Amino acid sequence: MVHDAIVAGLGAHGSAAAYHLAKRGQSVLGFDRFARGHTLASFGGLSRIIRLSYYEHPSYVPLLKHAWDLWRELERDSGETLLTQTGGLYLGPPDGELVSGSLTSARTHSLEHEVLDNAELRRRYPVFDIDPDWIGVLDAQAGWLAPERSVETHLRQAERHGATLRFADPIERWELAGDGVNVTTSAGSYRARRLVIAAGSWLPRLLPQLASHLWVERNVLFWFEPRDQLEAFARLPVYIVEDTDRLYYGFPYDPGNGLKMAGLHFGDRVDPDTVDREASAADEERVRAWLRRRMPLANGERRRAQVCMYTNSPDGHFIIDREGPVTYASACSGHGFKFASAVGEILAEVAINGRSSLDIGFLSAARLATVAR
Repeated sequence: MVHDAIVAGLGAHGSAAAYHLAKRGQSVLGFDRFARGHTLASFGGLSRIIRLSYYEHPSYVPLLKHAWDLWRELERDSGETLLTQTGGLYLGPPDGELVSGSLTSARTHSLEHEVLDNAELRRRYPVFDIDPDWIGVLDAQAGWLAPERSVETHLRQAERHGATLRFADPIERWELAGDGVNVTTSAGSYRARRLVIAAGSWLPRLLPQLASHLWVERNVLFWFEPRDQLEAFARLPVYIVEDTDRLYYGFPYDPGNGLKMAGLHFGDRVDPDTVDREASAADEERVRAWLRRRMPLANGERRRAQVCMYTNSPDGHFIIDREGPVTYASACSGHGFKFASAVGEILAEVAINGRSSLDIGFLSAARLATVAR
């Protein structure tokens, strides 16, 4: 049998791609290296931020608007609750990357937002201990997604539209065959007109021409039990703080799990097959040191910890492109889950039609030739 499309990787973007391909009438065969429901890739951790006033680059905002709509559409189609809108708070120095970038995106795209001066920040959010020159941006259209449930919902919807999905059966290699591809797993060989690769941290093994541009980073998520003012922590929006060393981010307090937070990009390079999945005392101290400085009442008992991985590009932007019958997406550099609904649709469009209806030119692989590694 020749399938219309084979999807390599069924995590955040691969599950969405399988769904959007199947929804468009394609015969889809999907493979993942792990068992269904695993949390061994980049998407685990109970919650992922989604926000529109995007400090990274204003060109992401149209993709985010579309992703938000697609998440809501997936909720309606599936009956699942996937996105919780809380608003988003971004705080730090006014000329810092976070505040200035968020304001640029908000103003460029006329997004609903509010600028909070230092006194107003302290009044509204007293759980933060902030510097006297910091200000904040309050992003109205922001909140969090339930990642494990979102991936499983995309998988179920893909199957509802006829996709065949196989787990614990990674693609070992692929090769061009006429105008299509042959794919080999431990269980057998398969033929398809198109191949979509969304293998996350394992993508360089399937696309070795990208390997020198990408690196995998270990990241540890923590949940703590605040020592006081639980209601104030529960009322928080999702938040990002630009401090003197890096960005830190977190979520409203959840009685079932605690107050989730983490630091971005500590730079721990790893092999995805041998990554240490246990949170160490050193991992915890990195985060607790920040809590002592900025959210002292949150520095209570540790309730949970989870290790995930980021696949980083040199400039921190995604890579979405196509080479012949092969379409791929990866290197989300720690900020990709929120886009999964839209990236899945983009992968389906590019695989079928050769182009996307959305502007993704700034994410093409061609730019890597001129980006410093």
